[in-house]
Amino acid sequence: MATARVLGASIKRREDPRFITGKGNYTDDLKLAGMTHAVFVRSPHASAKIRKIDTGKASKAPGVVAIFTGKDMTGVNSLPCGWLLPELKIPPHMPLASDAARYVGDPVAIVIAESQSAASDAAELVAVDWDVQPSVTNTEKAAAKGSAQVHEVAPSNVAFKWQIGDGAATDAAFKAAPVVVKKRIVNQRLVANAMEPRACVARYDDSTGDWTLWVTSQNPHVHRLLMTAFVLGIPEHKVRVIAPDVGGGFGSKIFLYNEETVCTWATKQIKRPIRWTSSRREAFQTDAHGRDHVTDAEVAVSRDGKFLGLRVKTTANLGAYLSTFAPAVPTYLYATLLNGVYEWPAIHAEVTGVFTNTTPVDAYRGAGRPEACYLLERMVDAAAAALKMDPVEIRKKNFIPKFSDGYQTKVALSYDSGNYLGTFDKLLGMLDYKKFRADQAAARAQGRLMGIGFSTYIEACSIAPSKVVGSLGAQAGLWESGKVQVHPTGKVSVFTGSHSHGQGHETTMAQIVADSLGIPMDDIEIVHGDTGRVPFGMGTYGSRSASVGGTAIVMSLDKIKEKGKKIAAHLLEANPKDMEYVGGSFVVKGSPQKAIPFGQVALTAYVPHNYPEGVEPGLEETSFYDPSNFCFPFGAHACVVEVDPDTGHVKILRYLAVDDVGNVINPMIVDGMVHGGIAQGVAQALWEEAVYDGDSGQLVSGSMMDYTLPKADMLPFYETDRTETPTPVNPLGVKGAGETGTIASTPAVVNAVVDALSGLGVDHIDAMPMTPERGWKTGQAAKSKK
Repeated sequence: MATARVLGASIKRREDPRFITGKGNYTDDLKLAGMTHAVFVRSPHASAKIRKIDTGKASKAPGVVAIFTGKDMTGVNSLPCGWLLPELKIPPHMPLASDAARYVGDPVAIVIAESQSAASDAAELVAVDWDVQPSVTNTEKAAAKGSAQVHEVAPSNVAFKWQIGDGAATDAAFKAAPVVVKKRIVNQRLVANAMEPRACVARYDDSTGDWTLWVTSQNPHVHRLLMTAFVLGIPEHKVRVIAPDVGGGFGSKIFLYNEETVCTWATKQIKRPIRWTSSRREAFQTDAHGRDHVTDAEVAVSRDGKFLGLRVKTTANLGAYLSTFAPAVPTYLYATLLNGVYEWPAIHAEVTGVFTNTTPVDAYRGAGRPEACYLLERMVDAAAAALKMDPVEIRKKNFIPKFSDGYQTKVALSYDSGNYLGTFDKLLGMLDYKKFRADQAAARAQGRLMGIGFSTYIEACSIAPSKVVGSLGAQAGLWESGKVQVHPTGKVSVFTGSHSHGQGHETTMAQIVADSLGIPMDDIEIVHGDTGRVPFGMGTYGSRSASVGGTAIVMSLDKIKEKGKKIAAHLLEANPKDMEYVGGSFVVKGSPQKAIPFGQVALTAYVPHNYPEGVEPGLEETSFYDPSNFCFPFGAHACVVEVDPDTGHVKILRYLAVDDVGNVINPMIVDGMVHGGIAQGVAQALWEEAVYDGDSGQLVSGSMMDYTLPKADMLPFYETDRTETPTPVNPLGVKGAGETGTIASTPAVVNAVVDALSGLGVDHIDAMPMTPERGWKTGQAAKSKK
């Protein structure tokens, strides 16, 4: 039976009932016969050589099954880096450190016991003889002369030096520019803090020689490939990786970590299943961190506000080791976005990646794009302030004009489609900008500090094609798989290489299938996260699931319908070329009475008694989609704040957003993504920061007591809207929505705070978060200069 069109409808998420009733199936929920429990012994020092690890007393503790150190893991290799740059320094990153620990939390031993408490008690009895060494945690000091050396293979702690753009043209633009604006911009380190901590359960079956690993992963096939082929030397087909329900990731669950690698190795040694679940304290110390850039930026601008050139020099903190995709984040995911939504005659960026004695840094929601947007939008406002020009005017003067057939930037990328003035004008209409400026003037006359900040952003998602990213250093393809299996009854199972960890794939992908086939969503199941059931896929990150994973499914659906036309034409004694698919039935063009419903064609495919010659029985198809280009969502956000001049406290009065993510499959789910993204971006602007003690290297913001995550009552009501500019890159016309809010919101909030404090003479604040202390001190310093 045909169903109403569901693409573009706000349908409630099908997966939510099991989550809100406590029936989700998470890794830590798994119970297996003979299960053991693991606890890792970790370094309490930021840098220390390991003289000796004594496990004698711990091994005799009640309930202990086994204890292993790095020296026991013979034949095991270093964790791999999945993105290579020219002359990149790659130090060893062993699953268990055996020579030295290089950050607080670096694992050196695993204790396996009959219970969690027994493992924890025994772990405290493992005696490590440490030779504590000097450490360096500060991004700017890492490469300075005399700083502690993290790895011998990286002199001065420099992992790479990389650049993009035309340096000569940029230098010439600055030399001729009448106005140059320079600012120092710090993008602080963040902790992902997914709701569900990382966890794994590893089981080895000695009767078959097979492993099964349940793990909190955003990309189980990639997890399996990296662990088996590069680290453990296990045949890939002997390992099944399952990522069941995953409670959030924000990028932090993309990477191959020490813990699941060690547990997978150890389960064979003890021939029993092993469970490890991170504590929140461990999550702070060992989940890959995000951001941590220090940048000197310069804008060359004409006196009437036209941009002439952008010059950027960034130092990016990589932490103690190279995480899976760490080199890509501050290079190809950051500097290639510095064109923004503006016309620039010249851009040049230099990035230096440095090692420090801190937790490794990798992708965190937005991954390079938020850092680029923050830098660019702060510099746009700084240029406007230097020229005494309205920040709205300078943006409108420099926007790239509307286009639908590509725009070549000065930093390699070619945008797909865009209407940047359209989203900005819609935002200004929602805001009533002229009224705000009048209200602001009245408030300042009363001694109140109100401000407004804008952010007109662009994002690159659906990173591709594989041939191009491979030439840039990616050690994997960036395509996606989609398999559609039609059952004899006409019900459909869809197997996607994408993975859902909060995005709502079980709903949106079912909408794609239901809309294409004209069948009820209840007749469709979405399967993901299991290498034993799903074709090899690349997983979920970079807002790619709908545009890449969804397109792979569409390709398979098209193949299903083409085969179905042949079967239906045979049954109707018609020419397959005269068949079309309409509303859940195969119909002869011009003769709507001659139709065969989808279910009948499906049954015929499996009971082929009356069947066309040369057509195989069965009805299932698999496709692999490798996009021809990135997709580029964009939009405009505005934030209105009031800063208390006596305390520095920032109160958000309004937050407005107009986003363009191309065609929208499920508006309600997109709204949820935007809301959540804004919350994370606002949190970076106002509250969140991972702080290390400069002397000891301890993470002093390593718990919920010291790391400020936003509560619901700390966030404003969001006023949101959309424009729709379909991408020509994929047949769905969708771009990506998972990271837009995080990219746009941080600079909007900070620009608003600076605008509010401009009443005291403040024109720039170089670091976040905008805590009351920082805001108050900045305001006091500005007043003292008057």
